[in-house]
Amino acid sequence: MMICCLAQLVLSGWARTAPTSPNSFFYHNFLKGNSSREIHFSGVKLHVDSAQASVSAVRGGNTTMPCRFWYEPEPSSPREVRVKWSWLPAAGGHETDVLVAIGPHSRSLGEFRGRVQLRQDFPGDAALVMTEVQLNDTGHYRCEVVDRLEDKSSSVYLELKGVVFPYQHPRGQYHLNFQGAQQACEEQDATLATFPQLFQSWKEGLNWCNAGWLADGTVQYPITRPRVPCGGHGLAPGVRTYGRRHRRLHHYDVFCFSSSLRGKVYYLQASHKMNLTEAQQACQENGAEIAKVGQLYAAWKFTGLDRCDAGWLADGSVRYPITRPRRNCGASEPGVRSFGFPPPQHKHGVYCYKFDDE
Repeated sequence: MMICCLAQLVLSGWARTAPTSPNSFFYHNFLKGNSSREIHFSGVKLHVDSAQASVSAVRGGNTTMPCRFWYEPEPSSPREVRVKWSWLPAAGGHETDVLVAIGPHSRSLGEFRGRVQLRQDFPGDAALVMTEVQLNDTGHYRCEVVDRLEDKSSSVYLELKGVVFPYQHPRGQYHLNFQGAQQACEEQDATLATFPQLFQSWKEGLNWCNAGWLADGTVQYPITRPRVPCGGHGLAPGVRTYGRRHRRLHHYDVFCFSSSLRGKVYYLQASHKMNLTEAQQACQENGAEIAKVGQLYAAWKFTGLDRCDAGWLADGSVRYPITRPRRNCGASEPGVRSFGFPPPQHKHGVYCYKFDDE
């Protein structure tokens, strides 16, 4: 009984005096105690690091988020560790598990199932390889290495290359609550834009005076040329914000985000102009479908689609993409021009989308 109590006292004293570090930890091996009942330790320090703070990708592509771990000094025998990758969405919310691995065995989880794996090219390599990147995959990915009772982690931010575009309901300005905004973007092959995506688009020249929902529930709009209807001449250029709004009661437009697409958007050469129903049928007869707004923006952004012909899109709007501004093709800046939502019996051309399954 006395020996048991003595052992508990020694161990509890060790727990109070063991060295700790906020960024690393030590594992101790008991050596022979001396006559003064002192216990000596030898330490092994664990490091976890990512080679870069962020990586970028496009939708449908592949990407690798670096992470490696090592010990100082190198242990005399291999240690079996647990590696866990988790994800915090750029739009906010709860951190969710992506992958868990122990030694050579790993398991992908949730919506990442079958799309992620550890690279393991060398000892200590815990890089996360992701295939078929999706629009909503943006956010912080945390690589956590657990060895026995302690752990250390490092994080990488994944951003998608893409295009932000403003979108409004066919009935006009400010008809979308937050849920309606989400649905509107999804219907146009896009997702709600995050603030970093909108901010990057503002830096690239996006200038839009109508306020729109973002993924975090805030309502904002980007201004590069201050003017009276958009806060006045006295305010500097920037991204204006209304802050967080009631997601069900308040109504605005929305900023959507689309990335590259697996397929081709093209203007259908036809012998005559068509109404909306005829335009839909014409694309089908051509082995395609009528293009969505997000697909047209992605084609304009990523493939340089340039066409000075107005055409129907799937939502009933009429638009055309310009990469080389010229006379009789709208404004002096590149962009996707819009004629709004004309009556469906009006006659226009059409933009089709053909999926590339190769």
